[in-house]
Amino acid sequence: MSSTVSADAGPLPAPLPQAEPGKLQGSQLLGAGILLAAANFIAVLDTTIANVSVSHIAGALGASTSQGTYVITSYAVAEAITVPLTGWLANRFGTVRVFISSMVLFGLFSALCGLANSLGMLVLFRILQGLAGGPLMPLSQTLLLRIFPKEKAPAAIGLWAMTTLVAPIAGPVLGGVLCDQYSWPYIFWINVPVALVCGWLGWRMLKPFESKTTKLSIDRVGLLLMIVWVAALQYMLDEGKEKDWFASTEIVVLAVIAVVFFIAFLIWELTERNPVVDLRVFRHRGFSASVTTISLAFGAFFGSVVLTPLWLQGYMGYTATWSGCVSALTGILAVMTAPFVAKMSTKVDGRKLVCIGVVWLGLMTFVRAFNTTDMTIFQIGWPLFLQGIGMPLFFVPLTGLALASVNEEETASAAGLMSFCRTMSGAIATSIVNTSWENDTTYFRAELAGLVDRSGDAVNAMAATGMTVDQATGSLVQTVQNQAVMLATNHIFMMAAISFSLAAMAVWLAPKPKRVADTSSAH
Repeated sequence: MSSTVSADAGPLPAPLPQAEPGKLQGSQLLGAGILLAAANFIAVLDTTIANVSVSHIAGALGASTSQGTYVITSYAVAEAITVPLTGWLANRFGTVRVFISSMVLFGLFSALCGLANSLGMLVLFRILQGLAGGPLMPLSQTLLLRIFPKEKAPAAIGLWAMTTLVAPIAGPVLGGVLCDQYSWPYIFWINVPVALVCGWLGWRMLKPFESKTTKLSIDRVGLLLMIVWVAALQYMLDEGKEKDWFASTEIVVLAVIAVVFFIAFLIWELTERNPVVDLRVFRHRGFSASVTTISLAFGAFFGSVVLTPLWLQGYMGYTATWSGCVSALTGILAVMTAPFVAKMSTKVDGRKLVCIGVVWLGLMTFVRAFNTTDMTIFQIGWPLFLQGIGMPLFFVPLTGLALASVNEEETASAAGLMSFCRTMSGAIATSIVNTSWENDTTYFRAELAGLVDRSGDAVNAMAATGMTVDQATGSLVQTVQNQAVMLATNHIFMMAAISFSLAAMAVWLAPKPKRVADTSSAH
């Protein structure tokens, strides 16, 4: 589920001027809050709405299901690349201008996504959509904090947080319904009217709150190095399975580029006075442990989230709507328990809460590693439903733990870097899960084929019921394929459970925080 799948914006822009008395009051203030929450909603929605639509998109555009997952990873990677730029853009051009421009461009590229007639075009427009959508989430929160009076700020952030939690739940359900009842382009076109209306009304309502602009230089070299190594790594992971990995010269070249540019990126960012990504915050043991924890846990979580609808639609006979409903079960208890966890996180050692949450997620994932092909929707759904309890226990206190581990002046940079790592871990996990699922299926199919019906009794028994030999053989082959996929799926869930276990141990590498961090910079 992907509230958990959203990107952040790195260093936030300079503080906006406080609202003038009477500038926005009553219904205007409420309208502005709903507008900003809606902008955040559609940006988060697009991290999950395509999950259940991969099969439809791949089939319509003549691509394999594994290639269809590029629609997910391209958006995530593009958002991650936008992370460090948002603060600079807002300072350079103004917070409101950047927010409104991002909103309008998000709507434009959403429309183009729906008009794409090839997978390549769709991936290109998804990249552009991700670049435009990256600033929406952090800037919507920043603007909420600035236009609302201090006494009403908690209510405003509550509205914003609710959209962050509800959007990933609505994404799979809405995506499934639109695909089944209409067609896959509608999962993108649904953004267009919201984006255009929010852009128009937002400019009229928020223009008085524009921040001052300053001419700031940007770390162009660091940005270029980051784009190259991130793009090379993700493309290598996405294409590796199609080109037999390192037997392909192209994959080898991509791997070399990713490694060389990553090392150059590390060296440059650690020596640059104003880096695009402040890697120096990793000197804090608590922050490093928190990032390790969220990377391991979120990668495991998001990988399983992507795999579930592919398995349900491809081999369990579920429609996109029903697979979306099943996927959305995780968010129900997450929304219900989040307020309680938020209160607990200010009183209880964050490491304990995170450990409990991650262990719970791992336990429910471990239960899912014993699925069978004849499971009912209840048997599939109850672990997903209960899994939601662990999500706020994991995400909410971990953010506070990470930001409390750095100096106060480093909070915004640390929040952006943490979200960058989280987003990248989800994108990388998607590629790894997709590759492993196909490879495991091939392996288990070969193993089962050598064990099934050696004597031919099963084929003869089916032939005796009136089936032809070809029909009986085909039925047996399909059974073997389904069982191989089921074993491969269970193996992925088991690996995810192990990753959760490692994450639960990693959080204890962090020292007990000595202060409570302001998490308003984190998303």
